[in-house]
Amino acid sequence: MAVGDGSGAKSSEKLNDLPIFNVEKLQSNMKVILYSRTFLSIIGGIIAGISGFTGLTGFIFYFLVMAVTSVGLITKANFSVPSYFDSWNRVIFDGFLSGLLLYLSKGDLTYASLHLPLCYVRFASLALSSLDQHQLIPFNIMMLIIMY
Repeated sequence: MAVGDGSGAKSSEKLNDLPIFNVEKLQSNMKVILYSRTFLSIIGGIIAGISGFTGLTGFIFYFLVMAVTSVGLITKANFSVPSYFDSWNRVIFDGFLSGLLLYLSKGDLTYASLHLPLCYVRFASLALSSLDQHQLIPFNIMMLIIMY
């Protein structure tokens, strides 16, 4: 009988040790993580496209942006992640791959719209350098119309 009393006390202690979460607040916090990663992936992609980060440099820049985002979220939670989220992995990795797809699409779009038209104009001006300046003016006007 004493064994039964001791096990009952241990089971009540185990129940007291379990963390209790408010589901609505936890979902709200997870939305904040998703929205901030989405926003910073778009902004990071635009910055990478403007800066011309391609290939491995672009991926390193994305990982740097996501690391800064994770540190910012942990700082916003006053370094007490278990009180606001159910695990550290949620703060560090949640939304990582969806943010990568946004980053790549926005970075490619920005890079293509800024850098590639300049390459076409340079190539065309080199190819048509044998023409007189008076013959080159209509071509430059046509290239500007096509670009915009």
